[in-house]
Amino acid sequence: MKKYDDQSLFSRLEKLYTGLISDVLDDKLGFKNNVYAMEYTMRPLYPNIKLVGRAATALAVPIYQEPEEPYKNELDFIESLKPGDVAVATQNGAMTAGLWGALLSTGARYRGARGAIVDGITRDTKVIKEMQFPVFIKGIAPGDTKGRIDIISYNEPIMCGGVWVNPGDIVFGDDDGVVIIPQEIANEVINLAEEKFKKEMQFMEGLKEGSSVKEMFEKYQVL
Repeated sequence: MKKYDDQSLFSRLEKLYTGLISDVLDDKLGFKNNVYAMEYTMRPLYPNIKLVGRAATALAVPIYQEPEEPYKNELDFIESLKPGDVAVATQNGAMTAGLWGALLSTGARYRGARGAIVDGITRDTKVIKEMQFPVFIKGIAPGDTKGRIDIISYNEPIMCGGVWVNPGDIVFGDDDGVVIIPQEIANEVINLAEEKFKKEMQFMEGLKEGSSVKEMFEKYQVL
């Protein structure tokens, strides 16, 4: 399979949008019965985010007493991040505290990570917004993880936002939400999405010139 360097792949995706990628996965590659678009509750922390990178996964769970070494696993996970990664984590339903915050955002950025997707809570939102560090989350709360939530494994497949995510999968998030592109078909998906995007632009130009929606659909077969 032909491979693109990550920077080229990321740059191409950033010109597209998540709905387009979702359509390609549904209609062109036969993934209709699988889910690659995360639940609608996974929202960007601030508007106009475009986040593209490779998934670095972490599984966190509720805990009921403080560990002997608080934060050790969180710090180990951040230290494992590589340039181009997106931290993708789940709190496994625990919504009493925020796994993500300003310090982890800062640490992730200095490791070269491009953002974070957390099926759970973040805090320190003012600082994260000022940093312009892309984060997608389900909610916001001030509670700390110590004695409440802990990471038990990382760089293994996880369920995040209703979607299975494998380490190395391509993460793409924008104002509409988050889509996960399986790494083994990423190049094909992007090629097909670029073709569809070009047709959509021609479709809209036709409408501006006076053609009807039906005429443009019959010509380009996109909607």
